[in-house]
Amino acid sequence: MGTHVVIIGAGYAGVMAAKRLLRGSSGIAVTIVNPRNHFVQRIRLHQMVAGDYDATVSLVEALPPRATLVVATVTTIDAAANRLVLDDGRTLHYDYLVYAVGSRHRGSAIAGAAEYGFSISEFEDAVRLKSKLAALPTSASISVVGGGLTGIETAAELAEKRGGRITLLTGGVLAPEISEKARSMIVRTLTTLGVEIITGSRVTRIGKRSCELSDGRSIPTDCAVLTTEFGVPDLARRSGLPVDGIGRLKVDRQLECITHPNIVGAGDAVAISDLSFRMSCQAARPTGVHAAETIKRRLDGSAPKPVTPKFVGQCVSLGRQAGVFQRTTSADVATRLVVGGRVGAFVKERICASTTDWGITSRRPIFYSWT
Repeated sequence: MGTHVVIIGAGYAGVMAAKRLLRGSSGIAVTIVNPRNHFVQRIRLHQMVAGDYDATVSLVEALPPRATLVVATVTTIDAAANRLVLDDGRTLHYDYLVYAVGSRHRGSAIAGAAEYGFSISEFEDAVRLKSKLAALPTSASISVVGGGLTGIETAAELAEKRGGRITLLTGGVLAPEISEKARSMIVRTLTTLGVEIITGSRVTRIGKRSCELSDGRSIPTDCAVLTTEFGVPDLARRSGLPVDGIGRLKVDRQLECITHPNIVGAGDAVAISDLSFRMSCQAARPTGVHAAETIKRRLDGSAPKPVTPKFVGQCVSLGRQAGVFQRTTSADVATRLVVGGRVGAFVKERICASTTDWGITSRRPIFYSWT
């Protein structure tokens, strides 16, 4: 029967792991477990919400023909017995397991967020938000809570596509991980699009018609979009596997679980030894490939290689006509090189398109890993 590898999650990391495992390997069988039958381009969800972009790809198209797709949710990992329990009662046995469950909005501590807030972290969240926006007049007031790259992209896309009053709210500095030059470009473009930016005052309460700030101000809000407080599913924690403080599976530099080396992690839901990776498809894709290579090396008797970060940059779309690309070091530290405007938009779009066209949907994908 050969070696059976089960992958939990068909996101950027999981799909790339499946493709790499099955390329040129006749003795490996791959089963991928995912709660939906399509791949979600999470880096496109802000486009889907604001316009008519389809941010999904059928997994029949994305996965290798030899892969078996099981549409279900894993409820428990029984690491001692090398088996998974699914939400429909079925069990799956594995020889190796790739843990690639990704990230999601973990719920907000802001009062009223559960009742009146709308996340954009997962496909179902984005569908719910899109339906809410469709029911509002174009003059509605929309508050985007969170000043990271997701919040910036969402605010810009909504302002360009919908108009109306768009307010971006953050308790800290806008996009703190990028350079001041890149931040200035972003602020100028958002202002041109009509986005009001409020920094340094956090949202303390979300109501049916307003967002209350810590400085006492009340911002009129017909729809509050939450782009903060990302976390990971609690599957590893519930299954008794070693996790860090936010629930990510603890793995070593070879991406092997520190207590069960036949469990290999990739993407947002793993904590890699002493390294700290930001949650991104830029890290998910190469770690997915690297996880597959670790398994293949174990099977052929050679030593897996350690992962070393090789980031290239951070890019943010500001609607369809502008963007910013911030060059970084391999360790993801911002450098002085910044490209903005239409050129920045072109760079951002080509990066997003190639992520899917050259990796997810291609039958001969371009593989790269951080070795």
